[in-house]
Amino acid sequence: MIRIKIDKESGFCFGVTTAIQKAEDELKKGTPLYCLGDIVHNGKECERLKQLGLITINHEEFEKLHYVKVLLRAHGEPPETYEIAKRNHIEIIDATCPVVLQLQKRIKKEFSLGADSSKQIIIYGKNGHAEVLGLVGQTQGKAIVIESLEEAKHLDFTKDIRLYSQTTKSLEEFRQINQYILEHIIPPATFKCFDTICRQVANRMPNIQSFAATHDLIFFVSGKKSSNGRILFNECKKINPNSFLIEDAHEIDFRLLENMASVGICGATSTPKWLMEECKNAIMKYQDSRDKRVINLIYHSKP
Repeated sequence: MIRIKIDKESGFCFGVTTAIQKAEDELKKGTPLYCLGDIVHNGKECERLKQLGLITINHEEFEKLHYVKVLLRAHGEPPETYEIAKRNHIEIIDATCPVVLQLQKRIKKEFSLGADSSKQIIIYGKNGHAEVLGLVGQTQGKAIVIESLEEAKHLDFTKDIRLYSQTTKSLEEFRQINQYILEHIIPPATFKCFDTICRQVANRMPNIQSFAATHDLIFFVSGKKSSNGRILFNECKKINPNSFLIEDAHEIDFRLLENMASVGICGATSTPKWLMEECKNAIMKYQDSRDKRVINLIYHSKP
């Protein structure tokens, strides 16, 4: 009998939970509700909300709307989005995560203190990510985005640097980038670092490491678009090479279950609990079916 356990710390973070709750509350009113971009980087959850009536749109479609309700997801948006909404009489249901919102305000304030200077505002994050676009928007597009320590090495160390981070990035690499800049800044240029990584996300790293180490096999459930999902899955893989990334129960390779005593199921901050439960149920169903086949085989092989 295989032991199957779902990581109790996995699943939606506070920001995503709040955004989905706001969407569901609005949809219950029966009026059309649009969402600017996927509400969460998980195709299955997006499909569930679509069935409830949520209409996902892109920025080009958003600009053509008038007199409707539009939900802004947890990732946040640049100032331009709010300006368009005001101009087009769009009612905004703002579900920007409080952590992201606070970060936007800090970056905007930093930029306003030296908009005409040579100061570099650096954001450690993924280029093109929704949250990062919102952060860069606070600087009129002038912030510099770096994705790795290697990219940090190409900064201009003769100019002032202010370092921030996308809220869901790796805390370890952020610290490495901070240390590298600290060691290479050339006075009189100054350097300030602001640790803006969400601890609710960062604290999942040690938990996921511990969880991965206690099972023979790991199924990490995550949408392919999830940046946080890739980071946490890679951590699982480091600790337990028997870790596999799946989007839902249909992607489970049941052949992997052979000779396994325990299976762990975990996921990203964008992975709904119900999806991990579906994966657990699929494994239990397979196990029951296999046990019945073994019993029948033994029964029919008796002389």
